[in-house]
Amino acid sequence: MLRRLKQWTRGEMAQRLACWLGAWYLRIAYRTGRWRVEGDETARLMWREGRPFILCFWHGRLLMMPFAWNPPMGARGAPISMLISAHHDGRIIARAVSHFGIDTVAGSDGNAMSAMRTLVRTVRSGRWVGITPDSPPGPRMRAKPGVAALARMARVPVIPATYSIERRRVLPSWDRLVVPKLFSRGIFLWGPPITVDADADAAALERARQQVEDALTALSAEADRRCGHAAIEPGPPLAGLDPVAARHAARAAG
Repeated sequence: MLRRLKQWTRGEMAQRLACWLGAWYLRIAYRTGRWRVEGDETARLMWREGRPFILCFWHGRLLMMPFAWNPPMGARGAPISMLISAHHDGRIIARAVSHFGIDTVAGSDGNAMSAMRTLVRTVRSGRWVGITPDSPPGPRMRAKPGVAALARMARVPVIPATYSIERRRVLPSWDRLVVPKLFSRGIFLWGPPITVDADADAAALERARQQVEDALTALSAEADRRCGHAAIEPGPPLAGLDPVAARHAARAAG
């Protein structure tokens, strides 16, 4: 019986149902909460002027970010596509965020350049792009180089954002996913834009990558502080880790 239950939850219909229920839970969490938004002035201006940018947030803060972009009351209407991992979990996330009108672009270690080119075309077509720079398998809260490279190629800024909420559960997953509870106070924090020159060399790209990482970590720590929580600690640094070692470090940290 248990085996049949596990097989059912891996099936297509079960995943569709789970994503639908999850999307409705998040809508209820948003509508029953009391949310503050700070620092989004630049993003609003760019929305009004039709100037795309790269929305950047940690993977562990993914669940409520559709409401920072497109709240149920007063939709902003800026079309956005999210870069989602091509593995199994990524496909589930893609299906879940589709309930909020968000398109997805699949990416993985195997087709990173293909995904990058698709994102550049997406931005140049006038759409905004959302990225979690600590994409699976992590380490969590460590920005990978792709976000700075995309900003250089697409010639648009990166704007970091995050959220936290007083009543929540932090899952013991690799990303320490923050799950909101109902009837709580929460906050969305936006940071200033981070620009990358079109002629940035490897050193400049690394500085931009570090700037994105530092900004997101500081924003998330401040949001947690305001909601009465200790900051969630990042995983091991990327520096000195080859791809295989990075995966092992992420698993060990998660």
